[in-house]
This record gives sequence, structure tokens and C-alpha cells, in this order.
Amino acid sequence: MGARSFYIYILANRIGGTLYIGVTNDLVRRVSEHKSGAAESFTKEHDVNRLVYFECFEDIEAAIHREKRLKKWTRAWKIALIEKDNPNWIDLYPEIAGG
Repeated sequence: MGARSFYIYILANRIGGTLYIGVTNDLVRRVSEHKSGAAESFTKEHDVNRLVYFECFEDIEAAIHREKRLKKWTRAWKIALIEKDNPNWIDLYPEIAGG
């Protein structure tokens, strides 16, 4: 993960559960905020803190464009996207945080 990278990410509260899509320039920090409850109320209220998918972009415009497109996708398409690379909905945070 480079210093000039931007990310879209999908969080879930459980397999097949509530999904949240976001964009950030610091994936480790942002997911940490969700996990600690410091992030906005939706993720806190729904306990959405499992990082199940992410993509990296070189510029913010591309990341925001992808985020907006994903938010318009059907739930089934989002689940298929997650399960293509992460069929067991494993929390990817330890992998990106170096733990």
C-alpha cells in the first residue's frame, strides 16, 4: 500500500450481513476507526467492522468513481464481488495492518 494510494473498501458485520462501502486514502487508519467505534454512526450502530474487500487506486477521482458505482450495484452483485476473492468473508484487517 503506497503513500499516494486511495482505496475503496467494503465492511460487513457478518457473512451475508450488513454492508458498508467507503473510500479513504489510509485504509489501515480508516478501518481501525470503524473497529474502535470512532467512525460514523451507521457502522457503529450496525457493528459493521469486518473488512471483507478492498481495491487500490492511484488517484482519488478513480476511487470515488468506483465507490459511487459499487453503491449503485445490487446487493447480490456486491456479495459476488466479495466472495470472488474472499469466499469465507475473512476479516482482511490483520493482513493490511501487518498483524
